[in-house]
Amino acid sequence: MTPKSFLIPCSLALFLFQARPAEKFALTIDNIMRGPALVGYEPAQVRWSADSKHIYFQWKQATDKEDAPMDTYTVNRDGSGLRKLTDAEARDLPPAGGDISKDKRYTVFSQNGDIFIQDATDAKLRQITKTTDVESNPHFLPDGKRISYVRGGNLYVQSLETGFLEQMTDIVAAASDTAAPTAGAGGGRGGRGGQGGGRGGQGGGQGGGRGGRGDAAAGGEQSTGSASQDALRKEQKELFETVRERAAQREETAAKTKNQPPKRKPFTLQARQTAMALQLTPDAKYVIATISETPAVAAKSTIVPTWITDTGYVEDSTGRSNVGEAQNVTKLAIIDVVTGNVTWVDHGQKANPPATGDREVNLGQPVWSEDGTKAFVVARSTDFKDRWLLALDPATGKTRVLANQHDDAWVGGPVSGGFGPGGGNSVQFGWLKNDREVYFVSEKTGYQHLYAVSWDGGEPRALTSGNWEVITVRQSRDKSKFYLTASQDSPFENHLYVMDGERGALTRVTQAAGKHTTTLSPDESAFVDLYSYTNKPPDLFLQENRPQAPQTRLTTSPSPEFAQYPWLDVPIVMFTARDGVKVPARLFKPANLKKGGPAVVFVHGAGYLQNVDKWWSSNYYREYMFSHLLMERGYVVIDVDYRGSAGYGRDWRTAVYQHMGGKDLDDAVDAAKYVVKEHGVDARKIGIYGGSYGGFLTLMAMFTAGDTFSAGAALRPVSDWAMYNHGYTAEILNLPQSDAEAYRRSSPIYFAEGLKGALLICHGMVDNNVEFADTIRLVERLIELRKENWQLAVFPVESHGFVKPASWADEYKRILGLFEKNLK
Repeated sequence: MTPKSFLIPCSLALFLFQARPAEKFALTIDNIMRGPALVGYEPAQVRWSADSKHIYFQWKQATDKEDAPMDTYTVNRDGSGLRKLTDAEARDLPPAGGDISKDKRYTVFSQNGDIFIQDATDAKLRQITKTTDVESNPHFLPDGKRISYVRGGNLYVQSLETGFLEQMTDIVAAASDTAAPTAGAGGGRGGRGGQGGGRGGQGGGQGGGRGGRGDAAAGGEQSTGSASQDALRKEQKELFETVRERAAQREETAAKTKNQPPKRKPFTLQARQTAMALQLTPDAKYVIATISETPAVAAKSTIVPTWITDTGYVEDSTGRSNVGEAQNVTKLAIIDVVTGNVTWVDHGQKANPPATGDREVNLGQPVWSEDGTKAFVVARSTDFKDRWLLALDPATGKTRVLANQHDDAWVGGPVSGGFGPGGGNSVQFGWLKNDREVYFVSEKTGYQHLYAVSWDGGEPRALTSGNWEVITVRQSRDKSKFYLTASQDSPFENHLYVMDGERGALTRVTQAAGKHTTTLSPDESAFVDLYSYTNKPPDLFLQENRPQAPQTRLTTSPSPEFAQYPWLDVPIVMFTARDGVKVPARLFKPANLKKGGPAVVFVHGAGYLQNVDKWWSSNYYREYMFSHLLMERGYVVIDVDYRGSAGYGRDWRTAVYQHMGGKDLDDAVDAAKYVVKEHGVDARKIGIYGGSYGGFLTLMAMFTAGDTFSAGAALRPVSDWAMYNHGYTAEILNLPQSDAEAYRRSSPIYFAEGLKGALLICHGMVDNNVEFADTIRLVERLIELRKENWQLAVFPVESHGFVKPASWADEYKRILGLFEKNLK
């Protein structure tokens, strides 16, 4: 493929892409389940060169093997010169990210364990370290002349002018059971002081060591405790000049030692503590250490067997823990770089009742103002119901609340996860240009929007508002503007908008309906757009950074065969649920639909995910194509964004709180009733299927709504939420030990006796997400209930997301067979 093919105007390219003949493509399961060999590989890790002249990204051709690594590609700023880099060229590229100097000229980054700096003016690289140690997480100090980085678990500062290297922390890992106690280490340090060091060592710990150095300097001037010996000491000094000279020398040494700065204390971590990240404050007075502390009773991990191995023996791997197990807690330690004294950050949140102590809270790293004088910390309660922005005083470790978001269900939303600035193009929290206000995202009004709160306190002010969602946030380099990805124009589209940095109307920058994921150039004159539409897989386009500017296509990912079939721009419909709420769905309807035919309800996975939209579904494109196959066989297919899905605000998101399989299942049932009433489907010929959360909903449908669904395929399903992970499940259902009823009414295994129709269960045997053991327990339950109208298909080498086309094809042939047998 020549570079010129990428310079076709975007509108013409898309026309040609759609206008190819449609009669050649065979719509078979084997054909559509080829995955990326048909629809192509989505470009990833898009980044610009420092001088904004080149674009780099990871990509593969549709003809490349599924298990082959992604290649590195480059294209010029004007859209020309697309080519794959050699391995040597790719190794020399700086990685995505890095820290940018205050003057925006230099970027410092870590690559292969060493530190490099790139000059944006000429893109030249300068290597700063070349050691056998691993150096990581480099940052510029405010003066731009020094950098900090982590090596061997400690933080260092290095001058870029002289190369002078200074260690800023002395963090010591927790001692093992057989190691000498910490006090012994302190005595050893005292011993280096000289003869008197022995006394320091006897004193134990750091205090003993420092005392030892004092004894060495003072020497014989201190009393031995015997009156006769004191008298003899005095006589010796009066008689001999040599003794007097020694005493004078000792006094001089003691004076010099007294004026020297104290030696930094080591920070010895306690058992169960690990230093996860180190951050130097802008004034270089403190290092903020993020400390992860494991629970006193360690969480028990599951075992995931690997069945097909090179050795022929089944091999076990460690899985995750289940919901309800005690979790790690993240704390912040402030280390004085001179003394080594440690102050723990006090988040100030008390348990209820307060007498029971502090509330359990996870703390993120501080986010500093541009002038380096102020910092805030993002904190989240371990029960997921509160998130705070806390102003931090690094000298004392004290905090005060700037803003609090509380939700009786759980705090969530498009960009609410995590505890600090996000990576890539989206930052969840930061400082406005005035350095007096902090911006953040919140669902305060029921939809996620951008807010600002004064450093001095007071109520937050809304920067955006409306019944739509802010998806991602990025500031311009000079902080005069915000670049937002949002759904302002439609809940079914994501566009890039630009807004004044203080507040103002949003101006839409992208134009085509669909989904736009943008990467701005360093000079902010252009951006790369990973764009997709309902029937167009994601590809890269280049656009000048101005509203409604034309786009240049950079990549074409799908195979030529993909364009040979008229994939539908599926219409979005709204049906009324039993509680009067309008529920969005995509409707696949045969052109020659006959009354009394069958229908299938598809329920997407992930729970909090949007699948009813106007963009290509990277998660469910196989199901999108499978719906076409079902249509050709006379099925109506309805794809529902049930309650709990993303994109529709807080109330929609939390409608499943304490009862998964409640309103979300009602929406699936009401979708079935809708196609019966409005499209003439036979109510006795309705099936349902989905994977992961969709598999869970399928089980609930088959066990509790058997009068509605005659057949169902549950793929990699959750059958018991007590068997799933903590982070997802505890948000929605709380803990199984404190809210057992929520788990019982939400778990299909408790309703298995209600199975009436035909059930197919498909599961990968090395699934490390919804583990295969979950299905095994359900199978035993069905056996004990003497149910016969079910079948299980296992996939020995597949995890949660299948990889092999043969596995996908086998699974969907079984699904089609289930529906053909029971719904026709």
